[in-house]
Amino acid sequence: MTRVVAPSRLHFGLLNAGDIPGVPRFGGCGLMIDSPGVAVRVEPAARWHGEGPAADRAVEFARRVTAEPHRVVVERCPPQHIGLGVGTSLGLAVAKALRPDLSTVELALLVGRGLRSGVGLHGFDRGGFIVDAGKVGDALPGLAAHVSFPAGWRIVLIVPDQPSPWHGSDERAAFARRRDPSVAARVAEQMQHLLMAEIVPALEAGHFDRFSEGVYEYNRLAGWPFVADQGGTYSGRVVTAIIDTIREVGCAGVGQSSWGPAVFALAPDGGQAEYLANVICGRFAGLRTVEVVTAASCGALLDPPG
Repeated sequence: MTRVVAPSRLHFGLLNAGDIPGVPRFGGCGLMIDSPGVAVRVEPAARWHGEGPAADRAVEFARRVTAEPHRVVVERCPPQHIGLGVGTSLGLAVAKALRPDLSTVELALLVGRGLRSGVGLHGFDRGGFIVDAGKVGDALPGLAAHVSFPAGWRIVLIVPDQPSPWHGSDERAAFARRRDPSVAARVAEQMQHLLMAEIVPALEAGHFDRFSEGVYEYNRLAGWPFVADQGGTYSGRVVTAIIDTIREVGCAGVGQSSWGPAVFALAPDGGQAEYLANVICGRFAGLRTVEVVTAASCGALLDPPG
C-alpha cells in the first residue's frame, strides 16, 4: 500500500480572469497550508473500491491513471468547493500514489488539474508561497516564484457552513462573463505591482505588517471581475462580515480564498492567531471551521510500500 499526504491551498486571487488580450491567463498567488490537507492510500485489488470522504472522486482520478483496479482509501479530505483546492490536492495525491515515477506536471495532465490556476499544482510540489505565472496557450501554468513562509507566522482558517455554487457550469459562466478589458488591465497592473513590489519582497524580508496589508489589498482587487457573480467583492454577506470583523480588531491580512467561502486571516504568532479565532467564534455562530494552521513547509509526502 502506498500513502500520500498533501497540503491544502489558499488562493489569494487571479491576475487575469481571461479579459486582457496578450497577457497570460489567470496567474496569481497563494499559500499552501498544512491543515486540513489530504491523505490517501492505494493498493492493488481484485476490483475498484473506494473508501472515505470523496471516495467516488478519488476512484475516478485513479481510473484516469491506471486501468488496473485498486482499493483507494481517502483517510483525510476537506469538503469540496470551499476554496481550498481540494480537487487538485486529491487528484494529484491519488496520481502520485499510483505513479510516483512521474513528475507533478505529468500527473496533473493525467488527472486534468491545473486547467486554470497553477498555485495548487506547484504548491503540491513545494509547499510555501507560490506565484503562478499564468497560462500561455494550452500549456499548464508556469511557476514565477516560490518563497518559504516564516515558521512562526500563523493562519486562521475560517469556513462558514454554507455551500459554494462556484464550480462546474456556474464557474464556467462566471469566467465567460464579458468584462471591460481596459479596466481589467488597470486592476491587473495594480495587483501585479502589489504582488512583486510589496508582497513578495515583504515575505522574503519577514516583514509581517507589510506582507499582510499587501495581501489584503491584492485579494480585495481580485474580487473585482466577479462582483456581478458574487454580489460583491466577496462571496456573500457572512464572508464579508467575517472579513470586516477581522479588520476591525486590527488584523490587516485577511481575505477570501478562491471562490470561498473559506476565509484566511494572517497572524504574526500563535497568540495573536488564537485571539482572532476566539473573536470569530464569539461573534459568529454555525461556522464549519475555525482553526489555527501553519504554512506547509514542503509539498506532498510519499510513503511507499515498506
